[in-house]
Amino acid sequence: MAPFAGLSGKKHSGQKHDVVPVIRDADVITAALRQALADAPPEERPGLERAAALAESTAAATESQLRARWVRSRLTAAGFTGAVDSVAAVKALRQAEPKLTLLAAVELQKDAVNHPE
Repeated sequence: MAPFAGLSGKKHSGQKHDVVPVIRDADVITAALRQALADAPPEERPGLERAAALAESTAAATESQLRARWVRSRLTAAGFTGAVDSVAAVKALRQAEPKLTLLAAVELQKDAVNHPE
């Protein structure tokens, strides 16, 4: 997954809230794979069937699950090997993604804790 950063969000009751968007295009990819599968010669069908099944399983993931995967991938890329629910994990995530605010990093950490691999 590509990295993304916390964005300034709307103000409610005078407080600024962070927003971390999840961009999904799995439905477009799944449709393209299904079309390719429909047009494929027999020797290409097994690989396209597997690819379509993978895309469909990814499309079924919730936004929270996708954010959790992203957090774990960023921590792994940063070389972090500690507990995801630790303060050190938040620090490592913010070092890996300097534009994340503390609030956004903590919210992302919660997703990773709530959705272990």
